[in-house]
Amino acid sequence: MSLGESEIHVWHAALDAPAAVHDRLKRHLSPDELARASRFVFEEHRRRFEAARGILRDVLARYLGCTPAALQFRYGPHGKPEVDSGGLDLRFNLSHSGGVALVAVARGREVGIDVERIRPGAATDAIAKRFFSPREVQALAALPPKERLEAFFRCWTRKEAYIKARGEGLRLPLSTFDVSVGREAALLAVRGAPEESPRWTLAELEPGPGYVGALAYEGDELTLTFWNWAPATPPAPGASGTV
Repeated sequence: MSLGESEIHVWHAALDAPAAVHDRLKRHLSPDELARASRFVFEEHRRRFEAARGILRDVLARYLGCTPAALQFRYGPHGKPEVDSGGLDLRFNLSHSGGVALVAVARGREVGIDVERIRPGAATDAIAKRFFSPREVQALAALPPKERLEAFFRCWTRKEAYIKARGEGLRLPLSTFDVSVGREAALLAVRGAPEESPRWTLAELEPGPGYVGALAYEGDELTLTFWNWAPATPPAPGASGTV
């Protein structure tokens, strides 16, 4: 599968696959991934983790022309995975929540992606004040009450996508940078690093009813192409456009 240097591919996948599909995905996993899966208390969470990792392997194998099981991941100092992709210089990121997974794939530029299932109990003022910046808390409070729930998760996914693209984990505190909370996604400011905002682009994603998502990537004027993952069949394209 081809991927140009000015493209980013975003894959959408349902994690609650039939048993035969799940078993096939699980067979691709490494002993380390299986050990991580075994630590989940609830079977539903374990199966979704296994499916997400198997789908990530299947997606990357399509670009690299190898079998999913042949992929060997290495991990950065804060846990971001990488693969040896030779001249392709593939960069990728995975996120999953509930029954949905998103995978972003690019060449030669960092990407971060996040998806969250909208959960009213998680979108409290106390959580916003603990994790969001003062500017974001103020922007949320200024919205009509009926708009705040979705805006909370838009803010959360944009922040997560950015720190995942940076590959620094929580070494970059969520309160030290500002993202937009409205429909138009943007990295507004990073305290102590004014050069960061122009370097990155944020894009809002629509993973499906009851979910919100965000993508962060280096640069701008790239073509985003959306794909629906399906096992053992050519992928069905969704929509594409330049942002």
